[in-house]
Amino acid sequence: MRRDWKELDQQVTVAGQIRPEDVAHLAAAGFRVVICNRPDGEEAGQPDWNEINEACKHNGIEARYLPQADRSPTDYAVSGFARAMRETQGKVFAFCRTGARSEALWNAAKARMATAA
Repeated sequence: MRRDWKELDQQVTVAGQIRPEDVAHLAAAGFRVVICNRPDGEEAGQPDWNEINEACKHNGIEARYLPQADRSPTDYAVSGFARAMRETQGKVFAFCRTGARSEALWNAAKARMATAA
């Protein structure tokens, strides 16, 4: 597995598209949740959500699907990302095509959580 991961804080790491065979490496690295921020069918050859979800189940990782079509975070995706962060005792791995949308969602979720506190 390529290691172009970007650790945003002690809990959340983001990266570009992963493949089902990468999930075992995520489990071994201690990730408890995988969040997919990439809509299915965005690019030819991209693994679909069901493939990633099945790999997560097989490796004991919770999987959450919060697709985001662009870098403008939707309320649905921000709320889901914040919920994943609040509910997870451990590390969260989020991915999209390059990691940029996942990072934007993390920033929006952190801001929302700070104003709710």
